Amino acid sequence: MIKNLRDLKVYKESLELSHSAWDIYTELPQALKFDIGSQFIRAVDSIGANIAEGFGRFHYKDKIKFYYNARGSLWESKHWIFLLHKRKLISKEAFDSFMSKLNNTGKLLNSFIKATGTTNA
Repeated sequence: MIKNLRDLKVYKESLELSHSAWDIYTELPQALKFDIGSQFIRAVDSIGANIAEGFGRFHYKDKIKFYYNARGSLWESKHWIFLLHKRKLISKEAFDSFMSKLNNTGKLLNSFIKATGTTNA
């Protein structure tokens, strides 16, 4: 049984996403940081924040609620990275790399949600 949040692979991946998102954010033109950049960063950071909050909850149904919120934030992050790419604010390579990380984290998160519900942990 995992007793420390930092031992969760899905949480570690969410932190990596946040670091990658910050790298993208810092390269945006100043005028766009407040609008699309801010939304993007909040969505990505919310993935890990919801995993952390769920991890700290006692009842498995309460935990899963936050893990579902993390999954919603992951999909919102996909929306923002897609717009950043379509508006030519990031390169195709940056988009592909970030989407790959999002997809990997999504798979880990879905497995984690399933395991949490199965074990009633």
